[in-house]
Amino acid sequence: MLTVKNIKKTYEGKPLLNKVSFSVNIDETVCLLGPSGSGKSTLLRIIAGLEEPENGDVLWKGKSLASIPAHKRHFGLMFQDYALFPHRNVAENIAFGLRMQDQSKEEINQRVTSALETINMSTFATRKVTELSGGEQQRVALARALAPEPRLLMLDEPLGALDRTLREQLSRELRRILRESKVPAIYVTHDQEEAYTIADRLLLLHDGVILQSGKPHDFYHHPRNVWVAEFFGLGNLVKGEVIEESPLQIQTPMGIIQGSCDRGALLVGEKTTLLFRPTQAIEENKDCPNQITGKVLDRVFQGENYRLTLYINEDIPVFSVQLSEPCEIGEEIVIAYEPRHVLCLEN
Repeated sequence: MLTVKNIKKTYEGKPLLNKVSFSVNIDETVCLLGPSGSGKSTLLRIIAGLEEPENGDVLWKGKSLASIPAHKRHFGLMFQDYALFPHRNVAENIAFGLRMQDQSKEEINQRVTSALETINMSTFATRKVTELSGGEQQRVALARALAPEPRLLMLDEPLGALDRTLREQLSRELRRILRESKVPAIYVTHDQEEAYTIADRLLLLHDGVILQSGKPHDFYHHPRNVWVAEFFGLGNLVKGEVIEESPLQIQTPMGIIQGSCDRGALLVGEKTTLLFRPTQAIEENKDCPNQITGKVLDRVFQGENYRLTLYINEDIPVFSVQLSEPCEIGEEIVIAYEPRHVLCLEN
């Protein structure tokens, strides 16, 4: 459907987007994820036709859109501020884009009714938008974007102005609507949990390039490098050096650790960083080669388990794990990690 090819854009003499390429398939929601300033919104504006790239092209079904102005690309846009008209009611806001298309009154009424049903707000047609909550306004803005039946929907931080509880609720609702509408979509956010909920596929932007792409679970199980693991907050990161190739053993500040690597063989002497996910720690197990001793600094009850903060030594003063059994603050405990759960990352 949509193909973004070698897009380049600079800002104040520095590369903001450097030969960025990706595609969006039919019925797919692709999430552009990255920290502030990574070029996500600029890339979205280039696709929409609101900005021009310095190099590269945007294609729809193989045909370049370079000469097609934004209003003729038939793409739907939804931004963080919603941009609803305060002097119009809900139905009138949704109908705005349809009137711009010179649709018949009958067609407009039919599409507005359908859009209201999609967002579960059928009884809100005559309500003033100024009387709506933030979440309701977000739904109306989405309905307005969907009503003209765009061939691609683009959403730029649409939940950014809402509090976390409402964002979590609406992100699930938004996922449902996107699936039911079957409109391919590009969703921009800097929130990892939001991206996990919304996306069929993630594209992680960093330093002007797509650092990693794939399904949400790929980022959790196979982060490409240390930066990706840190960005997603996947767990404890400990530097080390390979001292044995088979089985893979790494010298670390906590002793010799046996780990695994899904990016090819590591050589003796090679530097790496080990990822220890808090959820994969187990209580002391004599059969496990990775025994780690730590002193409990803090304990937080989380329903089904306890999140413990451990002090290992001066080099590793903070180490987080989740265990099912409570431990006393100040207690010295031994935890273990199976080698397959210790992942060696590229620095």
